[in-house]
Amino acid sequence: MVVIIRAAPGYPPIPPGFPLLLSNQMTIVEPAFRFLLEQAELRAHSPETIRTYGEHLYEWFDTLEQSELTWDQVNEGTILGFRNRMLEGVSPHTGRPYARSTINDRVGSVCRFYAWAHRRNLIEELPFTFRDAPAVRKGRQGLLAHIAGRPGAQNALIVAEYETLPRPLRVSDLHRLLAALDMPYRLIAEWAVTTGMRRMELCALTVRQVPRSDRLHMDEHPLVGVPLTITKGGRKRTVYPPLRLIDRSNWYIGEDRAALIKHLCRKCPDYKPPDTLFLNRRGGPITKSRLSAALAQGFGAAGLDGSVHWLRHTFAMVMLVRLQAASLRDPEINPLKVLQVLLGHASVETTAIYLRCVDIHGDEVAEAIEYLYGQAVDDAG
Repeated sequence: MVVIIRAAPGYPPIPPGFPLLLSNQMTIVEPAFRFLLEQAELRAHSPETIRTYGEHLYEWFDTLEQSELTWDQVNEGTILGFRNRMLEGVSPHTGRPYARSTINDRVGSVCRFYAWAHRRNLIEELPFTFRDAPAVRKGRQGLLAHIAGRPGAQNALIVAEYETLPRPLRVSDLHRLLAALDMPYRLIAEWAVTTGMRRMELCALTVRQVPRSDRLHMDEHPLVGVPLTITKGGRKRTVYPPLRLIDRSNWYIGEDRAALIKHLCRKCPDYKPPDTLFLNRRGGPITKSRLSAALAQGFGAAGLDGSVHWLRHTFAMVMLVRLQAASLRDPEINPLKVLQVLLGHASVETTAIYLRCVDIHGDEVAEAIEYLYGQAVDDAG
């Protein structure tokens, strides 16, 4: 079967962490390598996006290898079968059906790869067609726009998506979810819901980024600024967790994390702990896939339907309500623009969806503000 590995530093022009696909003969899958390297060299996409493309192509080439098919002899029916297996199956990471947006993103990456191969004359014709009828909601139609060939054309393999507005987790939901999570995943969930950090940002958080809380006081620092070093698109951003979360994070560093490191060092004298704040049981950094799986298990154990991204949605709606209230006192505050910066969105249009969410779920958001930030933050605002 095909495997995916990450390139180590020191092998230019291949960037560190670059996804390398290897066949069952442990040789590089050349067309995928050329495609991904060209995307990285063009700098049109972030390293995180390149890694995502690599993961999607891994799924595709692994499917081809298991079916004993060559990549340049496929047709639309082959990609259709790949898509339909996801429509009919469940994710091995979450145990739940694939979201249609996830399916479309994977199919989109495959089609993007074949469009590149067609432009490079590696294949004679595209293995997919277009139709005029729109199939996906406005806002996601740019997925394959650059390979459509004509305005309004829609990839026939893309499945219809129906806009579902995210809703915030109620306070009772948060209580149940946190109770269902073990450390450090419970602490990660608290960071996610009070800062809106993405999975990659949570997994990349380091010990050195957590401020010492013994010099901070609630009256002066109800929220503590933490600059992020790794973000989507590399955009500079600062998050503002509550001081009480900083306290709990320092406790985790000094107790749970320290005890794990001590145990592993005793067991293996050569063990050296990474800088990352959150460690798995083996003492390594927690990966995005493992975080998703742990949170999915937590949601399931709590009897809830949700994912780690729901915590980010909850933060966004809670913060938008707070910013709207602040703008009544200070008209110079633009709630949507501030929220865009806090979330790290490239476009304010992406942020604007939360305006409708707040209108629908206003009561639930108001209930969550006190729980997440406390009265001291309201007074400080």
